[in-house]
Amino acid sequence: MKRFPVRLLTVVASLLILAHTASGQDTDAPVPPADPADVATPDAIIGALYDVISGPAGAARNWDRMRSLFVPGARLIPTGVRPDGTRAHRVMTVDDYIRTSGPVLERDGFFETESHRVTEQFGNVLHAFSTYESRRNADDPEPFVRGINSIQLFHDGTRWWVVTVFWDSERPDNPIPGNYLP
Repeated sequence: MKRFPVRLLTVVASLLILAHTASGQDTDAPVPPADPADVATPDAIIGALYDVISGPAGAARNWDRMRSLFVPGARLIPTGVRPDGTRAHRVMTVDDYIRTSGPVLERDGFFETESHRVTEQFGNVLHAFSTYESRRNADDPEPFVRGINSIQLFHDGTRWWVVTVFWDSERPDNPIPGNYLP
């Protein structure tokens, strides 16, 4: 009889742990089907990633297309330096990115292009250091910011998926090294 309270406590503790784990899971919408051309190769999925966030001011983006590129649970992680000089990062789900960055991209116009890439692959895992240039208009002669996207891809035997996009922008104290420039 004394074992019953211990078992009950074990069950209750297990349920609390499961509830906590479930509450911390990704809240992104279900992944819509991808255009096979967008996910057939690493070049295609990285190109689609840049294409889907790019467009003129006032133009809606195809956020379902963006969602279709990312594996469930994927993360987007911008880094940078705060005004006080401390370094920071922010971990976002795909839907967090769409909610926070989407309105700004659509309001102001945003065109991001890849200018150089360094890729390493082992089996189903591919890492790309993708140097980017961002402009407000596609024909702006100079980017307003440059940086590097660290993109992790996974191949599931059928298609490529974006797992993580982790990036930092160029600053006077953080120039892009020559081996990551065209």
